[in-house]
Amino acid sequence: KGENMKRELSAIRASVAAFVLAMVVMPGFVNGQELSDADKALIQKIQEAGGQAMPLAKNDARLTVAFHLSDKEVTDETLAILKDSASVYSLNLRGTKITDAGLAHVGTLKGLTRLHLEKTAVTDAGLAHLSGLPALEYLNVYETKVTDAGLPHLAAIKSLKRLFVWQTTVTEPGEETLKAALPGIEIVPDFKKDREREITEATRGAED
Repeated sequence: KGENMKRELSAIRASVAAFVLAMVVMPGFVNGQELSDADKALIQKIQEAGGQAMPLAKNDARLTVAFHLSDKEVTDETLAILKDSASVYSLNLRGTKITDAGLAHVGTLKGLTRLHLEKTAVTDAGLAHLSGLPALEYLNVYETKVTDAGLPHLAAIKSLKRLFVWQTTVTEPGEETLKAALPGIEIVPDFKKDREREITEATRGAED
């Protein structure tokens, strides 16, 4: 099974690499928004580190970067290759071995809009590195050691729209404090809304 999984991952990476190469050399790529030499070099480094990277869309040269399917060990040191890149739009680190130290590199990605940290070793301390991200809209910390104590760091991210905290120790009071700081944010699970929904459904059931 392990060998089959490795072969499948290698095939996926090869397909992605071929697609990216085709996009990069395509005439008139993304309506004149051709990848810079720095971005082409970054894509190559990401692939060499076991990750995948490709332009966001045909008319958008920002990069979606993923390490969650890597057949190599992805650690804090791996993320150093991304430092200060203005082109990274989305970053998926699900299930990798990154820690709070790795988020110091992530915190330099000023164009980062979506970040997956599910099933990693990040904690409240690591979230402090994200507080200066001006474009972050989506953050997933499912099954991490994040608690209410880390949420104030996120309150500084005024662009944040969706936060996933399944299987953490975040509580309803913590969520409500963050919602007060960031009106309109969607938090999943939303303990208050879920509780109110249960009460409503129970009341309707009693009336029936």
